[in-house]
Amino acid sequence: MNENLLQFIWQNRFFGNGPFYTIDGSKLEIIQLGAHNFNQGPDFLNARIKIDHTEWAGNIELHIHASDWFKHAHEKDPNFRNIILHVVWLNDMVIIDQFGFAIPTFCIQPYISNHLLNRYKSLMQSSSFAKPCYSFLPAMTPLKWLAWRERLVVERLERKAIRIKKYLTEVNSDWETITWWLLAANMGLKVNEHLFESIARSISLRIIAKHRNQIHQLEAMLMGQANLLDSEFVEHYPSLLKKEYRFLEKKYHFEKTILQPAFLRMRPASFPTVRLSQLAMLIHENEFFFNFFKHTEILSNVQNRLMVTPNDYWLYHYQFDELSSFKEKKLGNPMVNSIIINTVIPILFTYGAIMKEPNFQERAINWLLALGPEINKITNDWTKYQIKNHTAFDSQALLELSNCYCKNKRCLACSVGIAILGNPGRGI
Repeated sequence: MNENLLQFIWQNRFFGNGPFYTIDGSKLEIIQLGAHNFNQGPDFLNARIKIDHTEWAGNIELHIHASDWFKHAHEKDPNFRNIILHVVWLNDMVIIDQFGFAIPTFCIQPYISNHLLNRYKSLMQSSSFAKPCYSFLPAMTPLKWLAWRERLVVERLERKAIRIKKYLTEVNSDWETITWWLLAANMGLKVNEHLFESIARSISLRIIAKHRNQIHQLEAMLMGQANLLDSEFVEHYPSLLKKEYRFLEKKYHFEKTILQPAFLRMRPASFPTVRLSQLAMLIHENEFFFNFFKHTEILSNVQNRLMVTPNDYWLYHYQFDELSSFKEKKLGNPMVNSIIINTVIPILFTYGAIMKEPNFQERAINWLLALGPEINKITNDWTKYQIKNHTAFDSQALLELSNCYCKNKRCLACSVGIAILGNPGRGI
């Protein structure tokens, strides 16, 4: 037993319906559990109880051992002067208040089922996230799953908004610049995300605007800043890019990143060389990304604008100086949708929140509902156990659930965990 679990049990009233008695044998009726307090002071505020024939209003404190009252120095804290009930797991001593009276104490242990404790123990001991939940899935009704998904998606977008707001403070609320940074980071995928973002940060939009019409100059800057033009090349095109980069590097005093591009265990279509060539074409064909995203309400228009094809050199190459069979390197639907899900939608959601224009947040949510689902190991694990993944809204919710709840064992804050722990059915 720990205090988090004890608070969870009290908050959800997972201790039966009574009758209840305090340690001195008085009849206890719990009228209102109180509001869970996450700040300094008692655990639950504004509760109401009835002891024998007297009704009390005030605060409730929970401890594993009654003696924790002194261990936590509550006797010295004025916030604990209106405690109407002390809920404990083990009653190892009587607690006296400032007036010399014993604080009414409720020993909750006998009222809690072993089934709940066993399930919680199994959830906490599992080394594989979500695995203990699988045998109970779907665990909730479709309506409850919908409400939980909505909360998870909003939490995910709000968490991403924190990063965006931080970036905005760096550039004096320049939305175009942070859109450029995040777009580049997204193009790098997880393995090269930090490299691609550092490249975007090193090349300002002012510089890009000057060279937007010259695709080879855009590629030269991106590839050079990615440390991809340091070799001696045989082919003409990479040699040209290297020459252009040396000139532009001196002209703009570029600071190169110490990060190196990763190729290992990647599909050739996702090589950083290919992604940077696609990124170069994106900025070659588009100006003012944020302005376009902001004023475009039709999702397919955004998809079409992002679906670019790099220059002809890349028809026969995945890397410099290495010929390959013909393959068009068009930015396909999965990557385009990834950009929309992970860059465009969070930016629109954050913009709507900051500017107090909820229509942008609604558009962000609607686009998630309109986009197809992300298919990966995490979403596949859930769908095996009757949890639907029909749209990007679903997959974003499942990713948030797995990464921010399951992996951190936040079962007590999870609607699925609450449903499982509160269900008196079969054990884990």
